[in-house]
Amino acid sequence: MTLLRITALGLAATVLFAGAVDAQTKWALPSAYPADNFHSQNLAAFAKDVAEASGGKLQITVHPGASLYSAPEIKRVVQIGQAKVGEVLISLHENEDPMFGIDVVPFLATSFEGARKLWTASKPAIEAKLAAQRLKILFAVPWPPQGIYAKKQIDTLADMKGLFWRAYNAGTTRIAEIVGAHPVTVQAADLPRALSTGLINAFMTSSATGYDSKAWETMTYFYDAQAWIPKNVTFVNAAAFEQLDKPSQAALLKAAATAEIRGWAMSQERNRWYSEQLAKNGLKVVQPGDALGAGLRQVGEQLTAEWLRKAGDEGWAVIEAYKKM
Repeated sequence: MTLLRITALGLAATVLFAGAVDAQTKWALPSAYPADNFHSQNLAAFAKDVAEASGGKLQITVHPGASLYSAPEIKRVVQIGQAKVGEVLISLHENEDPMFGIDVVPFLATSFEGARKLWTASKPAIEAKLAAQRLKILFAVPWPPQGIYAKKQIDTLADMKGLFWRAYNAGTTRIAEIVGAHPVTVQAADLPRALSTGLINAFMTSSATGYDSKAWETMTYFYDAQAWIPKNVTFVNAAAFEQLDKPSQAALLKAAATAEIRGWAMSQERNRWYSEQLAKNGLKVVQPGDALGAGLRQVGEQLTAEWLRKAGDEGWAVIEAYKKM
């Protein structure tokens, strides 16, 4: 082969390689939860499914533990296209629109079956609101039911007065205000440090987050109140989705449907395991007593009424649709 021919072949190979690289789309997916949390594990499986279904054309790298962006930042950076896809606890944005907080209305949906029905009833409204912000929902996955972690025994709402209470959304802040506790804003990624430094001495979250933060090292009780079942929603920047070719769009949506089914199953399965681990590590896992349970339900009724006033006719319509399911 002549030097000229070898050079020509080399240039052709370079052009082909460059074309292959250009044809591959790479996205970062920021998340706020630890890599070994079931939500993050589900996202990793989702990314793997997308890569396989798209033949490697669409590559998604998951960045767990708020390593890329903090929880409150994720929705905004996906909106503006700084990240193309992301996962958030949707109730973080309840102050923006009440509908984003429907799944944290206390005692509205307290079972996984109820949470699924509530998602079915509320999804069209939430989908429309996110679409107006150029965001497209891919899938939603619930957390286990929410309970109360506390350093001291809590028998009534009066026992919560003066507690330094972790707040992570509008609902948990409002609970603190009603019972006379001091709300301290702490996102999930910062919870272990807040516990170890004594910044808070009570909080409301799932068995999963309690396990992730090793709540037994600082707390004594876990009251399994099953107050609500919040959801993480994974969405994509609508413009980024539209720029994908049709096969890649189909691959993304297929993997998303699988991730939602898998995520719901994981949440239910892991809830039992998380609760067992909390007890195994020394937490007193108990049901709220009659007085505390009645007090929490009263708080729930008050918060439900407040939410309905904010959500208006749209909120009433969604809740009525949910109750008929």
